[in-house]
Amino acid sequence: MENYISIRNINKSFGKKQVLFNVSLDVPKGCIFGLLGPSGCGKTTTVRIMAGILGADSGETYILDEKMPNLKLMSKIGYMAQADALYGMLSGYENLQFFGEVYGMKRKDLKARIDYVMSLVNLTDDLHKPVHAYSGGMKRRLSLAIALLPNPKVLILDEPTVGIDPLLRQDVWDELYGLADKGVSLIVTTHVMDEAIKCQQISMMRDGRLLATGTPKEIMAKTGTSDLEEAFIKMGREGITYEN
Repeated sequence: MENYISIRNINKSFGKKQVLFNVSLDVPKGCIFGLLGPSGCGKTTTVRIMAGILGADSGETYILDEKMPNLKLMSKIGYMAQADALYGMLSGYENLQFFGEVYGMKRKDLKARIDYVMSLVNLTDDLHKPVHAYSGGMKRRLSLAIALLPNPKVLILDEPTVGIDPLLRQDVWDELYGLADKGVSLIVTTHVMDEAIKCQQISMMRDGRLLATGTPKEIMAKTGTSDLEEAFIKMGREGITYEN
């Protein structure tokens, strides 16, 4: 199976504090891969290294068989940060236009793509409203629209549905499944078990280390538990990992 994302033995420290310990994982083509764990466990650091935004102290990262960081891959990677990186004085449309140009998109294609992604996140009526007037949930939705804008082959989403209402959240997940069906590889960080169970494969993470990787059913079978939360608690209490 072809892997669109591969990281090998990634270690990362900030000052004297090590936050990642020999993290390795593969995300196959056309897979929604969840990175599950509590706040502060290293999820955001991991995906920032994947996206080429942050460098690792050791280990290697490959996206689409190219070693990261690699500026040539910018137009093939969609990245949604946990904190919204938006220009408040610009409208939603102007933000999308700016990031579309950063991605190197052609103007003739950009408008149609903007219309599509804003419809997806239900912000069409707010397209020309200044972003400083958006609610927190609207800003998250705009950030998701920006990540989807270049029609990427790899989509890295850090807590993408936080602050989004349940009905729209289901629409977002339907679109993510549709993208996976088209061969897009997605990595989604979450601390919510209900979101993790929607992923086709997951890695459970705690204190900068991966505890287990597999489908949700495989992880529950390995731990002898009936749900993911129970599996995570069991591994934490017993200090057990199920990594190969």
